[in-house]
Amino acid sequence: MEYIHTVQYYETDRMGITHHSNYIRWMEEARVAFLSKIGWDYAKLEEIGIISPVLNVTCDYKLSTTFSDEVFINVSVKEFKGVKLHLAYEMKNRDGKIVCLATSSHAFLDREGKPIRMKQDQPELFETLSGLVGEN
Repeated sequence: MEYIHTVQYYETDRMGITHHSNYIRWMEEARVAFLSKIGWDYAKLEEIGIISPVLNVTCDYKLSTTFSDEVFINVSVKEFKGVKLHLAYEMKNRDGKIVCLATSSHAFLDREGKPIRMKQDQPELFETLSGLVGEN
């Protein structure tokens, strides 16, 4: 699934380059859009009592971006076995050059913060995410 983000002026530093911390924000934007597109938006997850905290984030910056650049972010499910969701992000510029490769890992917890047995407790969500592993 592709998400497009346009770099905003406030996301750049004094040198006119996008500050590195913004790429993580864009990952969240892309992840929220990805979940919505597959029918499991955050509002729906929260409504059924699921929270999904971030466990880990990695970013490998390849090229700089600047104000008004469009960044095309492809989100894919790298791994999912029911306990943790591992996503991969490939961010490219308009020329198709990779600007950042990133990953994020997430848990699925109930409102009390206890892990959810996804296969048993949320079989539809489990099947949806399992079916997306390895797809781009």
